[in-house]
Amino acid sequence: MSEITASYFFTGKVAAAEPFAEKLAVGLTVGSWTELTTLDQEHLAAYKGRVVHAEQQSDGLAIKIAYPVKNVTPDFSSILTTVFGKLSLDGAVKLIDIDFGDYVSHFPGPAFGIEGIRRHLGIESRPLVMSIFKGIIGRDVEFFKAQLRAQALGGVDIIKDDEILYDVPELPFEERISAAAAVLKEVEDETGHKVLYAVNLSGPVFELKDKAVRAKELGATAILFNVHAYGLDVLKGIRELDTGLPILAHPAFAGAIAGSDSHGISYPLLISKLARLAGADLILFPAPYGSVPLDQQEAEQIVRAARSAAPVPRAFPVPSAGIHPGLVSRLIDDFGSDIVINAGGGVHGHPDGAAAGGRAFLEAIELYEGKAAGPAYEKAVIQWGSL
Repeated sequence: MSEITASYFFTGKVAAAEPFAEKLAVGLTVGSWTELTTLDQEHLAAYKGRVVHAEQQSDGLAIKIAYPVKNVTPDFSSILTTVFGKLSLDGAVKLIDIDFGDYVSHFPGPAFGIEGIRRHLGIESRPLVMSIFKGIIGRDVEFFKAQLRAQALGGVDIIKDDEILYDVPELPFEERISAAAAVLKEVEDETGHKVLYAVNLSGPVFELKDKAVRAKELGATAILFNVHAYGLDVLKGIRELDTGLPILAHPAFAGAIAGSDSHGISYPLLISKLARLAGADLILFPAPYGSVPLDQQEAEQIVRAARSAAPVPRAFPVPSAGIHPGLVSRLIDDFGSDIVINAGGGVHGHPDGAAAGGRAFLEAIELYEGKAAGPAYEKAVIQWGSL
C-alpha cells in the first residue's frame, strides 16, 4: 500500500506510547475502530492510519504514523489537513517531517533548481551572490533604476525586491519589470555579466497567475514569492504555469507557523522540503549567526532538505539576514558552495556604495578560494569589524 508518513514530537509523557499512537492513527483517519461493525472495518481498513513508530523519550514522545494515499489528493492543503489539521489543535505537538514516498511524483519541484540556475547564469561552481533593494518604499522609478544599476555593477548574480515591496502606485509591478529589463540589458552589454531580477509577485490571490504570465511577457527574469503568507498550493499553482522564471521562496510569516519549539511545523519541513516540492528554485532562510538567528542544527537541516536526493531538482539554499562579507568563509564552511549568499545592508552599507558592496562579497569568495583580498573586501572588513 502506498503511504505518506508523518513524524511528530509531543512534549510531555503518556502512560503508554503505543496505545496513544494507535488512538491517534485511528482518530486522524477513520475516526473510530472498535465501535465499527465488521463490515465497516473491512471497508475502512484500506483507509486506516498505521503506527510506524512510538517511543517515549526523556523530553517527549516521538511518533510516526503512515497514512494511505487513498485518504488525500495531491494538494498540500489536503495532506496537511490530514496529517496535522485537527492534531495541531491538540496541545504541544510539532510536525517534524513528512515522507511522501512514491507520492512525491505528484509535485512539480523546481523548474530550474541549482543546476538550471547555474547553467542560465554561466556560473559553474562558486556560491552565487544576491542583493536586496533597501529604502525603496515610497520611491519612484528613477531611484529604483539607480539602485538596481549600482547593485548590478557590483557583480552580484541576483537582485531581489524587498518582500514588503508590493504593487504600489509609486513603483508599480509592471513598471519595475520593464525598468529592470532595460537597466540589466545595459549592464550586460557593458560588462558581459548577466543578473537576474526577482520581482515580488503580490496582490489578490486569484490575480497571481495572470500577473506571473504578464511578468514573463514584460521581461522579468525571476519571481520572489511570500509563499507562507499565501500558501504552498498557491506556489504550486504558479510553478505549474511553467513561465520559465525561477521562483524565490521567502520565509516571511513562517515564524508564526514554525517558530515554537513545541507547536506547529518544523522549519526544515515548512520552508525547505515543502517549498521545494511546491516549486521553489531558491529557498531563503535566516542564517544561524545573522540578525534573525536560527538554530544551527535547523539551518543545516534546511540546507539538506533543499539539496537532498529526490525525484525533483535540488533547490538553492539562501542564507540571509544580517549577512556581511566577513561571514562568507563561515557560510561556505557550514553549507558548501551550492548556496546563494543574500545581503541587504551588507551590500548597501559599504562605505563606497552598493557597487563596492557587491564586489566585496565576490572578493570574499575569491579570498576563500585562495586568491588575494581586493580593496572592496578590505574596506568591508573595516566597516563590519570582522573577518
